[in-house]
Amino acid sequence: MALVLTVCFLGFFVPALASPSNDNDFLQCLSTNIPSQLVQTPSSPSFKQLLVSSIRNARFVAPATARPPLCIVTPTNASHVQAAVRCGRRLSVRVRMRSGGHDCEGLSYRSGSPNSEGFAVIDLAKLHAVRVNPQEATAWVDSGAGIGELYYHVATAAPGLGFPAGVCPTVGVGGIFSGGGIGLMMRKHGLSADNVLDATMVDAEGNLLADKKAMGDDLFWAIRGGGGGNFGIVLSWKVRLVPVPPTVTFFRVPKTMDQGAVDAVTKWQTVAPVLPDDLSVRVVVQNRQANFQALYLGNSSAAVATMGSRFPELGVTRANCKEMSWLQYTAYIYFRDDIYNKPLDELLLNRSMTLGPFFKNKSDYVKKPLSKDTLEKMFLWPEGAATGQLVLEPHGGRMGRIAADNTPFPYRSSVLYNIQYVEFWNGEGTGGKVTPDWVGSLYDFMAPFVSKDPRGAYVNYRDLDIGANKVVDGVTSYESAKVWGESYFGPENFKRLAKIKRKVDAGDYFWSEQSVPPLPLNQ
Repeated sequence: MALVLTVCFLGFFVPALASPSNDNDFLQCLSTNIPSQLVQTPSSPSFKQLLVSSIRNARFVAPATARPPLCIVTPTNASHVQAAVRCGRRLSVRVRMRSGGHDCEGLSYRSGSPNSEGFAVIDLAKLHAVRVNPQEATAWVDSGAGIGELYYHVATAAPGLGFPAGVCPTVGVGGIFSGGGIGLMMRKHGLSADNVLDATMVDAEGNLLADKKAMGDDLFWAIRGGGGGNFGIVLSWKVRLVPVPPTVTFFRVPKTMDQGAVDAVTKWQTVAPVLPDDLSVRVVVQNRQANFQALYLGNSSAAVATMGSRFPELGVTRANCKEMSWLQYTAYIYFRDDIYNKPLDELLLNRSMTLGPFFKNKSDYVKKPLSKDTLEKMFLWPEGAATGQLVLEPHGGRMGRIAADNTPFPYRSSVLYNIQYVEFWNGEGTGGKVTPDWVGSLYDFMAPFVSKDPRGAYVNYRDLDIGANKVVDGVTSYESAKVWGESYFGPENFKRLAKIKRKVDAGDYFWSEQSVPPLPLNQ
């Protein structure tokens, strides 16, 4: 895998925009338009701490600090974001935007190319308000808020309402909404992006677009699943809140291979996508063991009865179940029994996160059940010095009733489940350049068994191995971008995204190694 990554990184170059004089002029421009305490440069005493503060993948700390951005802007209102974009446009300095820092390739705060231009980071962490309207069952949430903050403020301001999103509370809503947003309520209520009703954003000219009417239908379609950092900087999102019962049930059933884990997952593939929408059962495979984790929007008696009739092989009993409020569940699935020792606000509103090991993500979509033999090989795949994990997320339910072009996220009715491959390792002494072989070799092995033409991938598990932008004669090659873009969005959706990019950012100001390029005029 190390060789693959090296080849990938040498295959693209960033369009030349900035020069040292431009950099200085850019910083001067910022200083006249944004309070100085909101702009940190590498010479600032707190710069490194700020840069690293929301890096979630330890393998990017060394690359990000070795070649840091020109500055980090931490806006507290829309005018600061507008000023940063306008200064950047006028002085040919690009910006990248960061909300939670969970980008799997770190492209929100670092460049993936050794030949890249200088760039600035707009860190939205200080824009994290959540404004709930219980009567309308809606909320406005700023892009810098973590989903834990969203969950907490919704549940406390409007008991009986919730929101479908992911597991980790520090994931920024700006990132997860931009890429779709999967989670254990998506079978009932769809993706996070399916529940976005409106938004406010700053476009590539630095204009403030106050709502979807100002954006137009195409741009509003693009930002709800078309990937972050492509079309503008979304500052805030209006979301539809969904009903949740007073009591939900979470259950976890571990099975080793000796206890029939492979047989159980074989059966799970066809059962999980057709369970009642109120019940979602995912599988986490690690250390040759399968952990079945489920959320049921109701009490444990009904959960046990449903599993007993639909999936008796799993053997779910009341002893496996924990009844709790929906808000408690959002904390329990991540923090486990800590919810009984610490207040929920302390857990869900905490924006800090301990930097863990190095990791690498990949993803796939499964449309036909895997054979028992294939699953057994996945369970037994050699891990070496690293630790591998598979997360199998079931689709079906409402996901199958939404058209593939309703948003840029195309993986709907034809999908049984998503696979997330995660490899963790101790990267001390490697500088983040060496990736062990487990994730890459297993991903290669899986090619015949997953979606094809193109092989699908989830943009929120961004993976530079799939491909990266090439620049030809100063223009980002659409053909090179199709390699990765069609994997994330499908051919038709990706072409539509590129057409919208041409309309709203023809100069390709918002650029990264995997940003949507403007569609050439002859296509």
